[in-house]
Amino acid sequence: MSERFFLEQPPIGDEVTFAEAESQHLAKVMRAQIGDVVVGFDGSGSEYQIELTSVGKKKVIGSVRQKEEVSREAARKLTLAVALPKGDRQRWLVEKGVELGVNRMIPLITERGVAQPVEKAIERLRRAVIEASKQCERNHLMTVEEGQTLDDVLAAKPTCALVLHPSGEPVNLEVVQKVDEVLALIGPEGGFSDAEVAKAAEAGCHVVSLGKRILRVETAALAIASLTTLSE
Repeated sequence: MSERFFLEQPPIGDEVTFAEAESQHLAKVMRAQIGDVVVGFDGSGSEYQIELTSVGKKKVIGSVRQKEEVSREAARKLTLAVALPKGDRQRWLVEKGVELGVNRMIPLITERGVAQPVEKAIERLRRAVIEASKQCERNHLMTVEEGQTLDDVLAAKPTCALVLHPSGEPVNLEVVQKVDEVLALIGPEGGFSDAEVAKAAEAGCHVVSLGKRILRVETAALAIASLTTLSE
């Protein structure tokens, strides 16, 4: 079996009990059998080779045959503080952020924001992180924080912080490549207000642009993620 399965809790000893949803996927979709070996991961970096010892419709149990610490993380930690787009574009943003190696995502509460980071939305995004991590073989889960205001984010910003805005200068990759941690702030569909951009600049953020065209929220987020996480 080539699919990976998420373990909500690290194994206790050698025994693994898969959560109901993963158990049903194994039993009903994958037609798993006793003796099959599958790959499990717990979101903290560990990857397990697991031999199935009991297969029920709602409960699958296995035994750990091998454990490895396998990191597929980007060399540079990137936090995206992003005003959520509407609807399904949120899930797409999270999925691609996971694939690109984004370390952390903060739903940003802004003056012109249209999609608010309510509890149910955050829960959906965290589930999307797990599904994306299963697919792209990432063993550390990207963190999705609760919604934060611009003031909250700026109060805890790292040395290298970028705010994306059409009035900014081109991204200086030499600056990005010198640091281990980057914060990128991306505004809503209507953009950051002038006051928000000024506040971020006063707090020490670099105001940067990704070109002459106006990008959607998720496009801008993934463009800066590509420049940051894939550059050495």
